[in-house]
Amino acid sequence: MEEPSALILRATQFAALKHRDQRRKDHAASPYIIHPVTVAHELTLAGIADPEVIAAALLHDTLEDTETVPAELLAAFGERVCKMVQELTDDKELPKAERKRLQVEHAPGLSPGAALVKVCDKIANITDITHSPPPDWSTERRMQYLGWAETVVAGCNVDNDQLKQRFVDVLANGREGIKNV
Repeated sequence: MEEPSALILRATQFAALKHRDQRRKDHAASPYIIHPVTVAHELTLAGIADPEVIAAALLHDTLEDTETVPAELLAAFGERVCKMVQELTDDKELPKAERKRLQVEHAPGLSPGAALVKVCDKIANITDITHSPPPDWSTERRMQYLGWAETVVAGCNVDNDQLKQRFVDVLANGREGIKNV
């Protein structure tokens, strides 16, 4: 059986290679890989040690934002990781408003691991939107994102009080920070 750290490092390497040419939408055009690593780190800060959930966090945008296909994830990381990543993947062929609506609708049905990753993804995104937003995002758009993220997370069935409190704190700080710009 593979050591948990080996699975996490393989997922980190896979995600880094898949996202190698992508950049975040912030002013600095930061390397995209920072985002999935941040999501995985948020899990560990909340005491989540399940290596498959951490791997899913590292891989959560590979199907959506790269040329990765589910069969690759299944072969490399197994059924549970692949399924969590699929649960977290938006259909990019749908209009953005529909993708956002579906995230709210699907949140209550996420598996426990995918729900943990979803909450951490929203924490990472709120932090980014608060401190280093895309240059073309108005204050209003940033606040709308925070409200939508709150709705998504409210639907997630997460049994981790530390993570729930972290989300509440990041959301409150985000609203305060954006309001005071």
